[in-house]
Amino acid sequence: MQDPQAGSVQASPPPGPAPVSSDRSHRSALFIVFLVVFIDLLGFGIVLPLLPRYGDDFLQGLIPGGKESALGGAILGALLSSFSLMQFVFAPIWGRVSDRIGRRPILLLGLTGSVVFYTLFGFASDLPNQALGLTLLFVARIGAGIAGATIATAQAVIADTTAPERRSRGMALIGLAFGIGFTFGPLLGAGAMTVLPQFKGAPGFAAAGLSLLAVILGFLLLPETWQPGTTAGHRSWLDWRTLQSVLRTPIIGLLILIFFLATFAFANFEATLSLVNKEAFAIPDDQNYLIFAYIGFVLMLAQGLIYRRLALRVKETSFMKVGLTLMIVGLAGGVAVLRLEGLGNRLAWFLAALAVAVTGFAFINPSIQSLVSRHTPPEKQGEVLGVNQSAASLARILGPAIALPLFKIDPTHVMPYALGAGLLLLVLLLTPRIRPTA
Repeated sequence: MQDPQAGSVQASPPPGPAPVSSDRSHRSALFIVFLVVFIDLLGFGIVLPLLPRYGDDFLQGLIPGGKESALGGAILGALLSSFSLMQFVFAPIWGRVSDRIGRRPILLLGLTGSVVFYTLFGFASDLPNQALGLTLLFVARIGAGIAGATIATAQAVIADTTAPERRSRGMALIGLAFGIGFTFGPLLGAGAMTVLPQFKGAPGFAAAGLSLLAVILGFLLLPETWQPGTTAGHRSWLDWRTLQSVLRTPIIGLLILIFFLATFAFANFEATLSLVNKEAFAIPDDQNYLIFAYIGFVLMLAQGLIYRRLALRVKETSFMKVGLTLMIVGLAGGVAVLRLEGLGNRLAWFLAALAVAVTGFAFINPSIQSLVSRHTPPEKQGEVLGVNQSAASLARILGPAIALPLFKIDPTHVMPYALGAGLLLLVLLLTPRIRPTA
């Protein structure tokens, strides 16, 4: 028997809220949403390859052995996971608040926070005081995670401004921004290290400058898409009862579970990719950025070119099943390549397997976001999408924590990939329970 509280969340696919006042406002809203996510992922792409190095540099002077010691490794792990932890906590909070006061102030607040905390990252990177530098790196990553948690609000803007049948196409904009940001972020970080090798803070200041540009454009162009009258009354910032209701709703709870496991599998190989590049293929540090940029480029093509072109003709459930299958094939292919040491052109085969897995993830991501949105009433879009985003953040916390120990179990380093493929195979068996929306 269905929980009566859960039924209020699921119901049949509700009509979306009234569109914003004009096509111009509609385009402005979608453009700024694209820009918000692009800036967020650009900064993430800049910082992700640099953060372990900078953290280890500070740790070397504070703890003997740096990250190789137990304490140093724990501190560096906490630094790497602090961003996702804050997104896990704050995504549903920002989404819930945006359901009460509007999307525009939350998005502008998040962008302003990105300016502040990327600037702090740049400042901390060059500090000679190692204890202070490490402390400020923590503050910068925690703050950037809080600011970047507004991605759920960006998804709510898309839900506000798109008809249900076009929602998956709109959600693919976020994936496109993710791909572009993740492509050019590492390249920008590599360029800054090449041009200014003695100035570690340059990438952080570059990310802050781009965020400032986004703030200015947001003030000038971003319309309010939230419609007065769609609020469900006063709700506290941390509404645990509603959170439980969302997760217990049969369709939404299952979709969030699938999104969590798909993101967990993706985070497994994302967290260990640099190590695989080094151990299995002897790729030097200055070329490691190119592999991450390649992943971003594949994401950009898969969501910006393939998914958006087919979204009006292919159901989200079909895209989700195809995406899960591609991820399984890609991860299993990665396992095969790593185990076959005598295989010719192993790196090329490995990159091909990664492309298949990444394309699968690119299909899953907007499909689930669209399905979650279409099964959610207008007055709870921000909150429920925030819960979904928190599930992804939790997966990005747990993925590295589990994948890094698994990496060392087998000399071929295939365990993180094998685990991801196995979990996704189980998830694929659950997808027939999700019916296409009208």
